[in-house]
Amino acid sequence: MLHHISIGARDIERAARFYDAALRPLGYVRVWADLRPGEDGQAVGYGPAGSGDKLAVKQVPVSVPSMPGFHVAFAAPSRAAVSAFHEAALAAGGTDNGAPGLRPQYGPNYFAAFVVDPEGHRIEAVCKSSE
Repeated sequence: MLHHISIGARDIERAARFYDAALRPLGYVRVWADLRPGEDGQAVGYGPAGSGDKLAVKQVPVSVPSMPGFHVAFAAPSRAAVSAFHEAALAAGGTDNGAPGLRPQYGPNYFAAFVVDPEGHRIEAVCKSSE
């Protein structure tokens, strides 16, 4: 149903470094970039290699407030990828919002990890396969 989601970032270079690192373990890469240091209107897009973007991060002039209940969840190919996402996101400046583990309240095989990116957006990686 969704083509892509866009989120805002005041510091687009920091956001690009964060998402480059955090999404790599999930198999998502930067599929396009419009980075022009010092200029307005910059953005980057992420998705599976060779495809279009599923997440666009666009430069904004003011902080976008966190909205209760809103987060972006990325499909992970394995539980190991969920754990690697969490580790990479924290190393790249994210904040822990839920360590990797099973979340039986969401389903018997729902394995997820949650982080907050440097701009305050809540993101999740989830794998629903049994391992």
